[in-house]
Amino acid sequence: MKVKIDRNQIAITLAFCSLILLRVATAPTATLSFLILAAYATLGRAQAIKALSLCWLFTMVNPGLAPGASFSSIGRYMVFLGAFIAVFARTGIRSGSLTSSGIVLSTVGLGVFIMIHSMFASPMPDVSILKAVSWLVVTATLFSAWSGLSSGDREKLFRHLYLGLVAIMAVSLPLFVLPLGYLRNGSGFQGILNHPQAFGPTMAILGAIAASKLFSEKRPSWQYLGIFGVSLLFIMASEARTAGLALVIGLCMAIASVPVLSGRRIRAVLPGLRSRRVWGIAGVALYLGVVFAPQIGDKVGHYISKSGRAGSVESIAEAYNKSRGGLIDRMFVNIRENPLTGIGFGIASEPDLMVVERDPLLGLPIGAPVEKGVLPLATLEELGWVGATIVVLWMMALVVRASQNGVVSISVLATALLINMGENVFFSPGGMGLFVLIGVTWAATRVYREQTGEFK
Repeated sequence: MKVKIDRNQIAITLAFCSLILLRVATAPTATLSFLILAAYATLGRAQAIKALSLCWLFTMVNPGLAPGASFSSIGRYMVFLGAFIAVFARTGIRSGSLTSSGIVLSTVGLGVFIMIHSMFASPMPDVSILKAVSWLVVTATLFSAWSGLSSGDREKLFRHLYLGLVAIMAVSLPLFVLPLGYLRNGSGFQGILNHPQAFGPTMAILGAIAASKLFSEKRPSWQYLGIFGVSLLFIMASEARTAGLALVIGLCMAIASVPVLSGRRIRAVLPGLRSRRVWGIAGVALYLGVVFAPQIGDKVGHYISKSGRAGSVESIAEAYNKSRGGLIDRMFVNIRENPLTGIGFGIASEPDLMVVERDPLLGLPIGAPVEKGVLPLATLEELGWVGATIVVLWMMALVVRASQNGVVSISVLATALLINMGENVFFSPGGMGLFVLIGVTWAATRVYREQTGEFK
């Protein structure tokens, strides 16, 4: 039997490998890789999503594997701009027949509100406005790009992204026994990424996809079980406690809620529940859990205490309070002092301690990292009660849309949002937030019907 070779796919794969080599070779070629990505992003909707995905990987790569790019911040914004141009040019504006989905329009409305709010409430309006613009451009671009893809192209692209995550898992595996895999703090496994708190959430979303696939297919593949198992091991090794909780809670919430929210029968949305393979796996897992309960308890305790670095803790709640309690206390003070207006979008709880990186030519802020946990509290602190209510309503629409797409979508969405309970990255597309947004926008986007020109 003759095997048909897809030469175009081989050429594309080689091109991506060459681009990755540029990123890891030297600092000048690392900068060049961002510029090439920006140009590639302009070629189409699928290319824009792929470029943003690689932009996230290039930004978050392990510094022991790749040098820092001299102009990575500017290069990242160029990729954002290239993706925006690609999608905007295909909305029909040039022909006068502008089309857009409801979720894109509501996202634009939310972004505009945040920008107007920043003009009056933020102590650093330029920082808040540019953060809002950056988030809006990336989020609206992703929503529009996913919405404009046909069902087949959307499924094909999602498959490519899933395999990309599997590749990150596979390439990280050899580092499990090397110091390079623990470069950040010596104990938390970070794989090929720059931080255990980036690697853990990445594995959590990959695990959410694999685990939910076991329930979404009548005869699920064994590969999903393997990917799910390895992702759990890597999350434990990363010591990313929020990522582990996000995966477990997100998956449980998805299985429990998708039949209710979608209005469809449980057999239709969770056909895997009738699979002997799934029940057999569950039975074996339960048996092993009972037999090895003491050993598992020790491992879980080790995980919760971050290899003992978090001190002696009795529960997850206590561990969370030790790591984030101080930040949360300051957030509550700001909420009490600014209940309606908030302190400004993207502003630290201690504004005087913010370090703002500015463009040397124009003086525009291109980087102002803020460390906050608990997405709902951070939103309330920054935007006040009015702004937080608008964000909640917008997110509720995302949940409803994701539930209509099935258990995989709602599982990815729930896991991605719950990750923000440890570190709020949802509104920060410059780093880990970009990966979260790619997953969220995929999950909450309805598939476009080419025949009718409508969304499912």
